[in-house]
Amino acid sequence: MSAYLLCGAAISEELLIAVASNFSGPMAELVKRFEAQTGHDIQVAYGSSGRLFAQIRSGAPFQIFLSADQDKPARLVDLGLADPASRFTYASGELVLWSADSSREVVDSNALLSPDVQWIALANPRLAPYGTAAAEVLDELNLSAHLSGKIVQGENIAQTFQFVESGNAQLGFVARSQVLNLPETPAGANWVVPDHLYRPIRQDAVLLNRAIGCQVCSEFMSFLREDAQRSLISASGYRVD
Repeated sequence: MSAYLLCGAAISEELLIAVASNFSGPMAELVKRFEAQTGHDIQVAYGSSGRLFAQIRSGAPFQIFLSADQDKPARLVDLGLADPASRFTYASGELVLWSADSSREVVDSNALLSPDVQWIALANPRLAPYGTAAAEVLDELNLSAHLSGKIVQGENIAQTFQFVESGNAQLGFVARSQVLNLPETPAGANWVVPDHLYRPIRQDAVLLNRAIGCQVCSEFMSFLREDAQRSLISASGYRVD
C-alpha cells in the first residue's frame, strides 16, 4: 500500500478507500460515476470491517473508511484516527438466507432444518457485522446450539457468499445486495430475514485524519450523500435514511 499516493500530494489526485465487502457491488458503480464526473482516480480495498479497522489502526494509508457497521468508525474517532464531524450512515443493510439452488425451498427459517443441509455459511461474527447479525438470528430462533455442527464461517461476507455460490454450503446468511446483484436468472432462492431478528446493520462512512484537508476526499463524501447515489444504493438492496 505504500506505493499509493495520497490525494493531497502534488503528483496525483487519487483516493484510497477501505470498503466493507458487502458493498462491493454498488461501490464499483459509484467509483465509475465519481471518476467520470471528476476525473480523479479511486483505488478500493475490500475486506471485512474488522480486518480493515485493524489495518487502519496499524497505519494503512486509507483516506476514507466505509464500514459495515457504526462501531468501528466510532472507535476510530475515539482513537483520534478519524474526523468526528465527517461520520454518517451511508446505508443500512439487510440480511437474507440464500441458496444458490433455485429448486430449494427457502421461504422461512425452516429451511435451516432441512435434513439435506450439511453446511450453513455465515461471516465471522468477530470480524464482519453481517456475521454478527446472522449469529443474532440463530440465537433469536433458538437454533444456535442445534446447528452449531453445520456452521462454516467466511472471513468476510464476500467469502461467505462464495461458499454458497459454489455449492460447498447449501445455505448461507448473506447481504441482500449480493443476491440482487447476481446476473443469473433465477438467482437461487432466498428468504429476507425479518429485521426484528437482528440489530440494524447501519453502515457508517468516516474521513480518516490523514485525509483532513483533502478536497477530493471531501468531494467524495459529499458525492456519497447525493440523491442520485442514494437511489443507486437503495436499488442495490440497502435502506437509505
